[in-house]
Amino acid sequence: MSLVWICGVDEAGRGPLVGAVVAGAVVLDPHIPIEGLKDSKKLTSAKREFLYEQIMDKAKAWGVGEASPAEIDEINILQATMLAMRRAIEDLTTRLGGWPDKALIDGNRCPELPIAAEAIIKGDTKEPAISAASILAKVTRDRQMQILHERHPEYGFAQHMGYPTEAHFAALQQFGACSEHRKSFSPVRKVLEAIAR
Repeated sequence: MSLVWICGVDEAGRGPLVGAVVAGAVVLDPHIPIEGLKDSKKLTSAKREFLYEQIMDKAKAWGVGEASPAEIDEINILQATMLAMRRAIEDLTTRLGGWPDKALIDGNRCPELPIAAEAIIKGDTKEPAISAASILAKVTRDRQMQILHERHPEYGFAQHMGYPTEAHFAALQQFGACSEHRKSFSPVRKVLEAIAR
């Protein structure tokens, strides 16, 4: 009897004002366990990086997908998150050699998929494959923010990762929005409207 491949899926970057929303998808190999998997938000940056490499090395298959700031502005953050998740699973299929048997999605809703899917609230604390996906998504997005920080150091992205902090609001007021800001998000939209007046 063939093995059943269960894919965990999670996202990073729904709340920030800038950058893509990134999703990870992981099928763990039952014969090669990865120690220490848990919700990426409960891990130090160094531990996340270590586990990221472990996942790349030991998982049966993994995939990453994203939706750009322009797509977020066009279809809204929820739909963009679903799109990123689907893209992550599609990316995973190229390494798995086909669709997994089932997807476990962190949260309360599932993207449209040609396979069985189950939404699990706080899934990143309950299912190791979802924990692995959350680490993959978070590390990928954090690395993107570091690159964005090098391009636009005035916003301080390396410190707040694009989240709506006081420092980020102050930089928006002073410098306006950059091309990677999500123009449909209220704090960014208000700054752009004020500049346009």
